[in-house]
Amino acid sequence: MPKGPNGKKRPPDVVGAAVLVGRIATGDAEDERDTLSSAAAEMGRKGGKARADAMTPERRTEIAKAAAAKRWSQN
Repeated sequence: MPKGPNGKKRPPDVVGAAVLVGRIATGDAEDERDTLSSAAAEMGRKGGKARADAMTPERRTEIAKAAAAKRWSQN
């Protein structure tokens, strides 16, 4: 849940959010979201690589063909 401006992490209102963005832009405040999202993205890349390594080439081909069929059937 968003937190308020009294020493808290994220303001819940639009004006408080705008003030926080201004502080981040000028360097008065740190944006901690980058470290959290990059850690999550790194774990996601590791998981995808492990899944691909564990799959047989035939299974990867099946998945790719199903994805292509689904993509082209929507047009």
